[in-house]
Amino acid sequence: MSDFGSTTSPKDKFHRYLRNAMQKIESSVKSAKEIVMEYVQATERQDFQSARGYLKDNVSYVSPLNSFDRAEPYLKYNLHLYQTGQLVKFDIKKEFADGNDYCMLHEWNSQLVCVWYHVEDDGKISSIKVIFDPRAFLAGAKQK
Repeated sequence: MSDFGSTTSPKDKFHRYLRNAMQKIESSVKSAKEIVMEYVQATERQDFQSARGYLKDNVSYVSPLNSFDRAEPYLKYNLHLYQTGQLVKFDIKKEFADGNDYCMLHEWNSQLVCVWYHVEDDGKISSIKVIFDPRAFLAGAKQK
């Protein structure tokens, strides 16, 4: 009488090993959303040293009001926005993730803002694109 359940072929053992190894790797690799949210939380705490660790040196930032192609000037701009109260904790309304891309819609100054992040395979943010209507911001700047 043979017990088929007790005998496992080397091929089956190898496939089980590979499956387990892949699951461990996948669970240890952070998603684009996780990386971006950790970055956002660091900026909201104004911990720009930690935030810097999430950005590529040549991060591309483009918005209706500004653009940067290096991490340090971009972070200095963020610090200014937080210190002047122009940027506060994100009130996220909707999120989308697709592979290395993560997009959030959040409310700022009573308007909807879209921020699209691209995260490279090394876990660093390489691109940030911000879309919003700048007219209210520009009108406020003209009145000052």
